[in-house]
Amino acid sequence: MNVWYRREGDVITLVLHVQPGAKRTEVIGLHGDALKIRLAAPPIEGRANEALLRFIADSFNVPLRNVELKQGALSRHKIVLINSSTLEPESLLTSENLSQTK
Repeated sequence: MNVWYRREGDVITLVLHVQPGAKRTEVIGLHGDALKIRLAAPPIEGRANEALLRFIADSFNVPLRNVELKQGALSRHKIVLINSSTLEPESLLTSENLSQTK
């Protein structure tokens, strides 16, 4: 069982560990019970949260309005909801999406 995501009907819930201020935005892999994502955006005035939501929307091929930061606006540990995506969260863990430098 994957503890870093849950699908209930049309909604996917992701548990994320986010590292803002990185060189580039990328999926790193699993970090405990969360999916680790590095963000190039700095953690200033919500820029990292905005970049995260855009990255998730692009990754799941959904409009930005279908992605919601449910919990963790001021934390590295975040819960994000995605509505109406046909992609499975495991697709983020493919070799093309994972960072080459772990």
